[in-house]
Formats: sequence, C-alpha cells, structure tokens
Amino acid sequence: MNEVVSVFPSRILQLRTTRSWDLLGFPETVHRKPSAESGVIIGVIDSGIWPESASFTDKGLGSIPKKWKECLIHSKIIGARAYTEDATARAYIGHGTHTASTAAGGKVKGASFYGLAQGTARGGIPSTRVAAYKVCDQSGCRESDILAASDDEISDRVDDSIAIGAFHAVEKGILTIQSAGNNGNSVGSVVSVAPWLFSVAASSTDRRIIDKVVPGDGRTLTGKKYPSAYGKDATSLCTEEEAEFCNDGCLDEILVKGKVVLCEMLDGVTEARRAGALGSITVTRIKNVSFIVPLPVLSLTTYDYEAVRSYKYAAKLPTASILKSEVIRDFAAPVVASFSSRVCVWFPEGEHLLHTDLSKSRSEKGREEEGRVKQRESLREQGEEKLGPDISAPGVEILAAYSPEASVTASPIDKRSVTYSILSGTSMSCPHVAGAAAYVNSVHPGWSPAAIQSALMTTGKSYPLVLLLSGYWKGDQKNSKREGEREGMSFLSFIWFIWNENNRKVFPLFS
Repeated sequence: MNEVVSVFPSRILQLRTTRSWDLLGFPETVHRKPSAESGVIIGVIDSGIWPESASFTDKGLGSIPKKWKECLIHSKIIGARAYTEDATARAYIGHGTHTASTAAGGKVKGASFYGLAQGTARGGIPSTRVAAYKVCDQSGCRESDILAASDDEISDRVDDSIAIGAFHAVEKGILTIQSAGNNGNSVGSVVSVAPWLFSVAASSTDRRIIDKVVPGDGRTLTGKKYPSAYGKDATSLCTEEEAEFCNDGCLDEILVKGKVVLCEMLDGVTEARRAGALGSITVTRIKNVSFIVPLPVLSLTTYDYEAVRSYKYAAKLPTASILKSEVIRDFAAPVVASFSSRVCVWFPEGEHLLHTDLSKSRSEKGREEEGRVKQRESLREQGEEKLGPDISAPGVEILAAYSPEASVTASPIDKRSVTYSILSGTSMSCPHVAGAAAYVNSVHPGWSPAAIQSALMTTGKSYPLVLLLSGYWKGDQKNSKREGEREGMSFLSFIWFIWNENNRKVFPLFS
C-alpha cells in the first residue's frame, strides 16, 4: 500500500500536582488576560478525566473557542474522547484527572489529602479549556491508541498537548510536552530523546511529607506502641527469603495480626495489610519521596532499617510506633528527584548510551566490562550531543484533583475514595510546563512551539543539575529568547535526526 510508511508492533506503555506554582514564582495574584487564556486549549492524553471535580467547574468561563468543533461536556472540559475498551472517557484511574487539574484546574480552597498539604489547589491557568483523550486503563497505555489520540488532537486544533504522533503535532504548530520517565538516575534512562518533544524531568518542592518511627528503646528515626515482627520470622508458607520481602501470600496472619511488620521492600506492604498488620517498616531505594500506601508505613534508608531490625532481635518484647505524617520545609529544594530519568549521551564514535544500567554492568560482568564502563564514564563529558530532558518542574508529592472512583493505592483491599490526592512522578512535572506554555501562548498567541519552548528554557532558574521552570516567563518576556534564537530547530532538522538515528551516526542537531 502506497499510503503505508512503516508497520511496527503496538506496545503497552505505563503511566508516568498547592504549593508548586508558588515555588515557580507564579502566585495567584499574577497578571492575567482571562479572555486570552480562555481561548487556549490544553489536550491531555492520559487515563481520562472526572468532569464533576471541583477543579473543572465552568462557572464564569463564557463561550468556548470558535475553533473548537467537537461535542462538549461543559465549557471547561470542552471535549473527551475514549480509545480504551471501556469506551468511556470517564476516569477510573486518577492519573489523568490529576495531571489535567495541575495544568488547568480552577481554584479550590481547602483541598488536601486527609489534612495533608491543605490549601488552595489550582492549575497554572484556571481559565484554559481542557480536551481529554483517554488512552490508558488498568493494563497500561497502548501505543496505537496514543497515536490515534495524537491525530485527533491535531484535527481538534488543541494548542498544547508519544514521539511519532508528536512529530506531526509539531509540524501543525502544537507544542507537545512529555514526561521524561521515572526510570531512575542512571545515565540514559530517559524514555525518549526525540528533539521535537519538550521533555520534562521532575524536581522537589520546598514542602516535604515525612513520617517517624519510635522503636521501643525510645529512639526516633525519620503514641501507643505496638508489637513488631520481621517478615522473615512470620511465615510457615514461604521460604525465609520470600517472607523477608513480604511477598504475596507469605505472611502468617496469626504471627502478624496487630503488629508492625518489617519488610525488605515497599511492595510488601500490601501483603502486610492483607495479613492484618497495623503497620509496616520497609527499606527504600527512592530517596526523599513519600507514597500513599494502604496502611501506616515508614520507609527508611538501609542504615536506619538495620538499626530497627537490630533492636527487634535484641529486645525481649520489641515494640514500635509509626507517628502521624507531617509536612516540613525542605530548604535543599529544588533538587532532581531520584526517580527522574536522566540524559542520553551521544559519543563521538556514533554509539549512544540509552537505557544503560551501569551498576548492573559492574556487578555481573568481569574486569574487562568494568573497564569499558569506566571508559564510558570518562567519555560522558565528551559527548557530541546530550538529549533530553529539556527542563525540570515540580513533580514530588504534588496535590491535585483525583477520581473518586479510582483506587488511592491500587491495592484491592484499599477502599478509600478521595477527590484530591498526592502523587509523584515526571507525569506530575509535565503539566506544570504545559500550564506555563499555555500562559505564554495566551500572552503571545502568534509564537511558534519553538519560541514558547525557548522562552521557558531560557528564563529558567539554574541550580546544580537542575534547570527549573521559573516564573520569569510570566512577565513582558524582555529576557526571553525568541524563535530565531533556537537555530536549526526546524522540521528539516527533525528529518535529519530520524535519518541519522536509523544510521547510528552523530551529527550537529542545532547548527
């Protein structure tokens, strides 16, 4: 068929926010042009949306943009399409509602997650319209559905919106913003390096949510005391190794019920809950991030975890208390989140470092391979090109709207229902950039995607290892570089990128 360019299998991808906008220098009092903002449409390709959320009220918005031709839900969410098997754009996963409200949600006073992070939840530009495209369900996000949604975004004429569909969107003047991924801090872990994407990493805010545990010996490691148990010693069903990780079905309810259980991995807390534990203490390898779990849990560094475990074995009747979560000020912020994917490096000989696990190479391969890894590390700063992420934005412990039909923790035994929840990931940082881009678009409607991206990147604040989205772009743009200063960022340069990627060669992307 002449119309077919290429055929490739459709994979299933996985889903990758109110203090954050204030941190970016974008307070509620910022100067706005409501009439211009209400003409901007943000397209959200995600897990659907919960239209009844208070963050999506259409009160006072007025008529919809004349360019919009599709059916309406109301004047805020002006369109919703479904590509999943359930054939509804309504959200049964909270992710899409969360991201959409971060970018474009209205002001909602008193929002919190059970009292945590309480305040006014809001998006970057509350007057902006939202078009939702549901491509993700419990099984993930099918590439074929993402491409179909991207094509529909183009025909729907959204203003700001993975990489193949985005290529055509940029050609049509739509700025496409993508989360960089949550694959950790190894070099080359970023999920996409396509230069036509605006790739966003996640960084911390100055608000952290922490918890503390008090063992029976009185030490406090970042109430009433309860007996403690170690998963390894609380099984008659599994091997000791399986039980210490609290694998599914391993914990004996008789040995665990009413106790605080020590598990070697955070994933074990679901099993601890099933077995009747009151709480759990685990080891974390993801630093400075808190997650919502189905029971009281404290994740410690390996050093502190070993201290608790040593106490457990030394005491005749070991006990522990997990204190209530609290919010503290983090003066070290912003820093890149430990889970946020890192840059891809292109080397002079044409080899590029993508999805490379350096620690695995050292531990599993011999002296020769270790020397090769060291050579790569020494070459890292000599790379011809370093691709993505382009900028960072708040993506740690972000409060935003949530679907009350969605599970708070994905645990089948967690029946809690909330309208606002706290999530972390580059998916939470991405809508901050989308909101900022929509604001610039409302002020400068004639700017191209390249000009908007340039304005955001060249006015960002630089920190060690962080180029943070900054509120400087909200002003008169005197310090912003215009489109002409992003030399070589053209459709033709993207074609050259694709050709050279297929031929494994290095070339000057921006000349």
